Amino acid sequence: MANGGIIGPINDPIISDLNQTFTASGNFNMPNSGPAPGNVDYLVVAGGGGGGGGDAGDGGAGAGGYRTSFPGGTKLTIAKGSSTPVTVGGGGTGGAGNCTAGGTAGTPSIFSTITSTGGGVGGNRTLTPIGVTNAGGNGGSGGGGAASCGSGPKGTGNSPPTSPSQGNNGGDAGDVSPAYGGGGGGGASGTGSNGTSSNGGSGGAGSANSITGSPVTYAGGGGGGAYSGSAGTGGSGGGGAGKLSGNPINAIPGTINTGGGGGGAAGGGPALTKAGGSGGSGIVVVLAPNAKVSAPGIWSLSDAYNYRKAGTWN
Repeated sequence: MANGGIIGPINDPIISDLNQTFTASGNFNMPNSGPAPGNVDYLVVAGGGGGGGGDAGDGGAGAGGYRTSFPGGTKLTIAKGSSTPVTVGGGGTGGAGNCTAGGTAGTPSIFSTITSTGGGVGGNRTLTPIGVTNAGGNGGSGGGGAASCGSGPKGTGNSPPTSPSQGNNGGDAGDVSPAYGGGGGGGASGTGSNGTSSNGGSGGAGSANSITGSPVTYAGGGGGGAYSGSAGTGGSGGGGAGKLSGNPINAIPGTINTGGGGGGAAGGGPALTKAGGSGGSGIVVVLAPNAKVSAPGIWSLSDAYNYRKAGTWN
């Protein structure tokens, strides 16, 4: 048979990229053979924090930590034939709209030796006890500060520190009448904006990644709430928008499977019954270039020759 002729259907391993996306916890199973030396790329995004809920202008939440090797970073070596646990972090809860309970941080996402920290909670100001301003939380990215009767500190991003950085700080609150704008939560590629006397701060921008084959932006910070003026917008990459006082809806949650931070709420009038936005859940993506996966196919002699020449024929 001439080279290039069909040798018929076979059921033998072929060379292919193995790209696996986890939106819930599970296991990554590495093929036990193939030309790849067991090195994989990864994207590990933690859950975003919950936005502040309380009085005046509450802080937007920080995005979940963002860590990746793609493109051009240091890959992980995963043993062939092994099964590696994957943990996908959940988003934090938004602060309750009763001016007493703050929100919660996001939870970590983990793959092998890589841990991304959950996003920091947005700061809030309580009425019970009166006038207590809780700081924005530290995390993968930090939560924004809360305003009114004493501005609470912003949260710190990249906490604990990683290199490259997994996130950024939240923004300061604008503790100035009439807006009392909460600070925006930090994002993967940008800090949260400061609140002002005109508006809540916008959430920090997330980062785009094409490990799945097309660009997707992850880990945007939540926008800060505002007593008047305008609430802060969510950062690109799933950050939820903040809430303006008197608006009859809760602050906007972060988008699921992006690690976006939830938006901050605001007090005054009917807004006292509203809550901060919950954080978006995280995601883990693993790419094993040139893995050897079993699949049927119709092979030509030239295909078979090149496959054997590469040293991958069993």
